[in-house]
Amino acid sequence: MFTDSLYLLISAIFIQNLILTQFLGLCPFLGVSNKMQTAVGMGIATAFVLTLSTSAAYMLNTFLLIPYDLGYLRTITYITIVAILVGLTEIGIRHVSPLLHRILGIYLPLITSNCAVLGVMLISTREQPSLFDAALFGLGGAVGFSLVLVLFAAIRERLLAADIPQPFVGAPIAMITAGIMAIAFMGFHGM
Repeated sequence: MFTDSLYLLISAIFIQNLILTQFLGLCPFLGVSNKMQTAVGMGIATAFVLTLSTSAAYMLNTFLLIPYDLGYLRTITYITIVAILVGLTEIGIRHVSPLLHRILGIYLPLITSNCAVLGVMLISTREQPSLFDAALFGLGGAVGFSLVLVLFAAIRERLLAADIPQPFVGAPIAMITAGIMAIAFMGFHGM
């Protein structure tokens, strides 16, 4: 039991990483990763929403959608769950850290349309047999998302001081770096 849970968590973080192997959540990955502070804030906010929404989606799917044959409402109900949790998260961040709220700006409400959040919800309700496993998968996906976001922000901050040939400055070097990170994370598939 413990070994299976540990494998599920490690798999969600490294092997099935949302950004680098599933290619979900690329908008915040590229948009918020210019500075470490915004990447950490976005990672925490997304982790909170992702973990709670995955658990809520599993319960909603198990106790309402499947028993009443309402599977066709899955996507719209999941988006509603995410919108409610993002609104609550935004209110919380505004009260706890107004500076972080201003720094995140438009990216905080964009968690609502973050395909990584919806993707994890859909994957977990399809593949996870229990609420605990769904929540653990959501937590692992959130940790993996946050880890890659922070690592990429750290690399991008270092690239600002690097001597990069002019044609590669900006988005090209960011894409090359993301590709190299994706190759590195693909190495975890052998675990």
